[in-house]
Amino acid sequence: MIDQLLQPENVIAPRELHRRLAAGAAAELLDVRTPAEHAAAHVPGAKLVPMGELDAARYLRERAPGERPIYVLCQSGFRARRAVEKFHEAGFDGCVRVEGGMQAWIEAGLPVERSASKVLPLMQQVQITVGLVSATGAALALTVCPWFALIPLATGGGLLFAGLTGHCGLALLLAKMPWNRSSKPPTNTCCLG
Repeated sequence: MIDQLLQPENVIAPRELHRRLAAGAAAELLDVRTPAEHAAAHVPGAKLVPMGELDAARYLRERAPGERPIYVLCQSGFRARRAVEKFHEAGFDGCVRVEGGMQAWIEAGLPVERSASKVLPLMQQVQITVGLVSATGAALALTVCPWFALIPLATGGGLLFAGLTGHCGLALLLAKMPWNRSSKPPTNTCCLG
């Protein structure tokens, strides 16, 4: 843990990565979001390997030979940071986290590919679920029994924990739901460069 704090993190801004890719730099893009998030919008050419399925050692064994960095991105950066740590633990230090993830890529106005998927983004699903459960618990506490106030208390505590740690258990659970899983392997699994 102390070694991680002393080592500078490899990070690249979306515009700089786009500039390098446009210049033909040898690179590999790895998207560690859910299939639904990837389908909604992704960087052209990015390979999808959801964070929950990422086995860094296996990925390194199966990738095309050659010395090129792996640029890792997720929605906002937390999952990408964890993926970079997994690659580091597997003995590979050539990973670079895309700063701000897809959110920053889109905000920078850089090109994206979108599918016809109608699944809501994962964080929007979390917000809807927490809002519905909290509102239901509050309504029941006001009309049926005050003990139902524990429901919004629990959901609020969960949001606080997610905000402080960057780890959202509900998001992990929702990512495993059938509507968030791809029924077929992604077709854009090529590497750039």
